[in-house]
Amino acid sequence: MAKIKIKKNPGSTDMTAMCDVAFLLLTFFVMTSTAKIPEALVVDLPASQVQTKLPESDLATLTVGQGKVFFDLKGREVRTRTLELMGEKYGVAFSDADKQTFSMMDDFGVPILNLQQIIDMKASDRSKAGQPGIPIDSLDNQLKEWIYNARIANIEVNDKELQVAIKGDGKEEYPAIRKVMDILQEQKINSFSLVTGLRGKDF
Repeated sequence: MAKIKIKKNPGSTDMTAMCDVAFLLLTFFVMTSTAKIPEALVVDLPASQVQTKLPESDLATLTVGQGKVFFDLKGREVRTRTLELMGEKYGVAFSDADKQTFSMMDDFGVPILNLQQIIDMKASDRSKAGQPGIPIDSLDNQLKEWIYNARIANIEVNDKELQVAIKGDGKEEYPAIRKVMDILQEQKINSFSLVTGLRGKDF
């Protein structure tokens, strides 16, 4: 007697729930992530395997590359107070709107007399402005003043000593880095961090 073959129904999988989960995750990551703002001075960090993170506050970062030095400072109130102290030092007046904008800026590298032009720019244009760097000459060492006044501002606002990190380009010549270190040591800052890029053991 011949066998009767019964056709098997492979069935179907409803992917609606999976699509919902995928779009929920995508929406979550889009809403919670922040866009990376272009740096005013892009540097190629030297390789390292150290994974120590920099502090989220009470920190000033000095970026050194292409023969220029840029300055960055954590904390809006500290940045505002530092700008006020620098304005008093160099006789430059900044409005409340200027201070507000400056408090939300990232790193910058211009003489104090040209800072107003950078503040007036859109955030997207500052990285393309071709900033010449903060003067560090012996006759006009504005970087020293930025560091000094930032330390005062941080103590006034947070009652803590300001920490300093040097973010140097791996191809930058040593004398340029050494000059920044000398400025720090003149202010008795003998402990500071060197920012490096994390690399695997095989690199």
